[in-house]
Amino acid sequence: MQNRLVTILVVALVTASAGGVAATASVGQQDDRASGQQEQQQGRQCNFTQLYDRAIDSVVSVRVTTEDGQAGLGSGFLYDDNLVVTNQHVVANATNVELQFDRGEWRTATVVGTDPYSDLAVLRVRNVPGYAAPLPVADGQAEPGAPVAALGSPLGLQGTITRGIVSGLNRTIPSQQGFSIPDVIQTDAPINPGNSGGPLVNCAGEVVGVNTAGIRASENLGFAIPAEVIRRVVPSLVENGSYSHAFLGISSTELSPVVAEANGLERAQGVLVVDVLANSPASGVLQGSQRTRTVEGVEVPVGGDVIVRVDGQPVQSAEDLSSVLAESRPGETVAMTVVRNGERQQVRVTLGRRSPPDQ
Repeated sequence: MQNRLVTILVVALVTASAGGVAATASVGQQDDRASGQQEQQQGRQCNFTQLYDRAIDSVVSVRVTTEDGQAGLGSGFLYDDNLVVTNQHVVANATNVELQFDRGEWRTATVVGTDPYSDLAVLRVRNVPGYAAPLPVADGQAEPGAPVAALGSPLGLQGTITRGIVSGLNRTIPSQQGFSIPDVIQTDAPINPGNSGGPLVNCAGEVVGVNTAGIRASENLGFAIPAEVIRRVVPSLVENGSYSHAFLGISSTELSPVVAEANGLERAQGVLVVDVLANSPASGVLQGSQRTRTVEGVEVPVGGDVIVRVDGQPVQSAEDLSSVLAESRPGETVAMTVVRNGERQQVRVTLGRRSPPDQ
């Protein structure tokens, strides 16, 4: 590859030899040991140089201009024969979108659809270079500890690869428009401005996430929209230009130990309904807090419903509730288990349609 700055990080994975195991080891211990050996073998097979060579031709730099003349930079990847996936915030308010493939070819793209709530967008591009093939989207969920690589154009440095692992799942991050994005992958693969929209890939070259944000004030904290959200949202963006998200209509707070104590609850698990929006799906079904109480010098809401399960899935945190709602669709009726006045009750809520962020 000529006249191109390419950063390739090659990782030597070193595994320590395991000690002997007593002949009387249980079947469970043997299974655990075999599982660990399999994971080590998989780690040794993750060749980042080969991964780069296999995937980089499918990664593009995204350059955007807006009506006021501002320019933006991001990344993307070929999703289908003439479709590119990137972040919504990369192409927001764009009047012109140009893509540069890894070997230097430029193409003009049009925006097919965007979804700010998942920060995903789809672009259409014609005359895709013959060497660029769509990257497959991984099935299932990424696993914590699995090796991954982030591909893209950080700070405009096209054809860059950084490596790391999946550091965590089910994270919630703030968006630039003031709402939160749930179900996000956390990774320690460095993600910088310009990486947004590029793929986070596993050792097989499958997309496990779309890189969306790095935290400038910290080290080794990057985030990506997971494959299951890509599979759910992108087809709708291609077909309809948008994706409809479910809407419940409450404001809530996590059940911290202080909040649990104020509400006379033994366990600090669940989500306390603080307020129910008028004319929302939750109106008349869920009850919000009507008063506050001071506990250890902190004023906390009391008296509202505590949501502990939705459609049989435990709700231990706000992230859990957001994840369940993200997987639901408008018009769907969900069963909720709530603690109301110290007793468990079952209620049913028919979800509405979430309005665009500017509404």
